[in-house]
Amino acid sequence: MADQDNKVEKAPIDHVEDVHVSKEAKIAAQSEHDTTLWEALKTNRKSAMWSAIISLTIIMEGYDVGLIYQFFAYPSFAETFGNWDPVTESYQVSGPWQAGLANGANVGIIIGGFLNGYLSAKYGYKKVILASLFLMNWLIFLPFFAQSPQVLLVGQILCGLTWGVFATTGPAYASEVCPMVLRGYLTCYVNLCWAIGQLIAAGVLYGLLDLTGQWSYRVCYAIQWVWPIPIFIVILFGPESPWYLIRNDRIEDAHKALCKLDNKGEECHRQTIAQIMHTLKIEDQMESGSSYLDCFKGTDLRRTEIVCMTFAGQVLSGSTFAYGPTYFFQQAGISTDKSYQIAVGGTAIAFTGTVISGFLLSRFGRRTLYVGGMAVDMVVLLLIGIIASASESTGAKWGQAALCLIWLFVYSSTIGPICYTIISETSSLRLRAKSVCLSRNIYNITQIIANIIEPYLINPTEANLKGQTAFFWFATALCALTWSFFRLPELRGRTYEEADVLFHQKVPARKFASHNVDAYDNELTGKE
Repeated sequence: MADQDNKVEKAPIDHVEDVHVSKEAKIAAQSEHDTTLWEALKTNRKSAMWSAIISLTIIMEGYDVGLIYQFFAYPSFAETFGNWDPVTESYQVSGPWQAGLANGANVGIIIGGFLNGYLSAKYGYKKVILASLFLMNWLIFLPFFAQSPQVLLVGQILCGLTWGVFATTGPAYASEVCPMVLRGYLTCYVNLCWAIGQLIAAGVLYGLLDLTGQWSYRVCYAIQWVWPIPIFIVILFGPESPWYLIRNDRIEDAHKALCKLDNKGEECHRQTIAQIMHTLKIEDQMESGSSYLDCFKGTDLRRTEIVCMTFAGQVLSGSTFAYGPTYFFQQAGISTDKSYQIAVGGTAIAFTGTVISGFLLSRFGRRTLYVGGMAVDMVVLLLIGIIASASESTGAKWGQAALCLIWLFVYSSTIGPICYTIISETSSLRLRAKSVCLSRNIYNITQIIANIIEPYLINPTEANLKGQTAFFWFATALCALTWSFFRLPELRGRTYEEADVLFHQKVPARKFASHNVDAYDNELTGKE
């Protein structure tokens, strides 16, 4: 038996006895199906902890993105980076610069995301995220000392490089180190970290609203130095993903990583490694590659469509308009002070909604929550547009504000967090890092387009549509709802092996939940 164990640990994947690996893998897969939530928490509490720690880096992205959107309504920021507008008798950041500054970070995130797809596959998640944290610590100086929109834009782009790594590593790492029953919760937690960042940003902005001069927004940037060093020190002692290690034939290191991730014992670790090997073998049979180009070949093309459209749906649902609505409230006639009070309340609602999504996840499927959330938010956007068209009274303005908060709660309970679960579960093992990075970049490209459109629709120096802007986002949400109803599959309760086979068999999206599949039946893959 010791010889067999030694074989599994040290032999290359291609030379391990197929029967032995398949038997061990099947035991591990059955164990995943049989394990309850509380059993998984007891035996995998360390993997949940490390996943949660890695995802903490996303707080920085949520914080800074929350800052730049809400800074446009910030008096001292507008005075430094904007111009005097005689119509509104106030300083305004012009529509083009609003679009440019909002998109700067997204451009950096796109570049960082694509780089992370290569770097994580080559060097592992741990090394790449440590390097990004180190770099982030120095790049914060640029927006902190910026005196012109041009310098601030460069700072946003360069900081975005590291945020692209954080945003794509969190869900990918969580999906690989956590068992199936915990996978949904830990990938939803990624969105919770985003909401925490936005909550902190809104609180800090409101707290510094009465501070005059440039320090009122500089302090906001300086607070970002709180994160990188402590998170860097903790992650330094964390384990690498065993899936990454086995993809690179580092079986012994994978055993050591599993010891840091759970307390199941050596036999279960051997079975888990066999399951990973078996999944890799299935993807080999299906000719799944490992480059960005392979994301658009064979069954992976459908998977790429799903992860990209699911992520783009966050923007199409109207998030650019309703998620950070401080500027919208201000243009609607609500005072700056009240607008930021609502923003703080809104981020608290987003945090609460994300927590509630964990409970919804245990009762409903991913598809149900995503499609249902999109439908409700679409209706809310339509109501905002109708109210804005019907009246400009104070009551109508507050009615629009209330509906924005309802939109935010629904989004944060469904579309926002569930998206991370869907993209993590849908991509194939070999393309996990690249697929997550690609989907996030499609999201950012969509966000860039939205950031260009939104200022021109709502800015008082441009179209000045105010609440009627919601009609435009109602139309985009309708498109996203139509796609998700016909194309989004349900992968709740499926192992990665079973997902591989379901996609290989080209099962229709609406039949994924009910289709019977055996990942250990060779005939299903059409190979011996």
